Amino acid sequence: MTRTPFSTTGLLLAAGAGTRYGGPKALVVHDGVGWLASGVALLLEAGCADVVVVLGASAEEAATLLPADPRVTVIIADAWRDGMAASLRAGLDAVAAGATSAVLVSLVDLPGLPVEAARRVLGAGGRESLRQAVYAGRPGHPVLIGRDHWARLDASLTGDSGARAYLAAHGAIAVECGDLGDGHDVDRAPDARGAAG
Repeated sequence: MTRTPFSTTGLLLAAGAGTRYGGPKALVVHDGVGWLASGVALLLEAGCADVVVVLGASAEEAATLLPADPRVTVIIADAWRDGMAASLRAGLDAVAAGATSAVLVSLVDLPGLPVEAARRVLGAGGRESLRQAVYAGRPGHPVLIGRDHWARLDASLTGDSGARAYLAAHGAIAVECGDLGDGHDVDRAPDARGAAG
């Protein structure tokens, strides 16, 4: 595992109901590999010391799909129905009591995210870091948020927009990852995409 000179916790947001997808994405298993497990593995391989997984919809069932690893902690976002902001807030609250310098935030519906993208964003940041993967200039994930930003970010979170407005307003460093992939999340199940097309 790659180590960084500061302590980073991976934060995997996986609380949503996945209404457009057809069910919670935390429960998706494709070709024998669960999206939750692959998201956790990516964050650990990128260099995070531990990972906090934020669950909500079908949390009990989703938790059974996670590896038995002492570096992985599951929390429940009680207000997950309110959108991504509630999940991110729950995750930040969970790590705030610890000594970690930053969180590297990713989403469960990015099963094709290359570990190299996460490593690039992780970079050599620290408590003051604010870095975001971009794909041909389009903002995406993962996002590195240093501890110095947590309280202000938490106060700004509303609805389903997550940290996007905060990152833009506070000059997040764009880390180009377009050579590694397109950064798109999986919004609809394959059969739903086919029906829509």
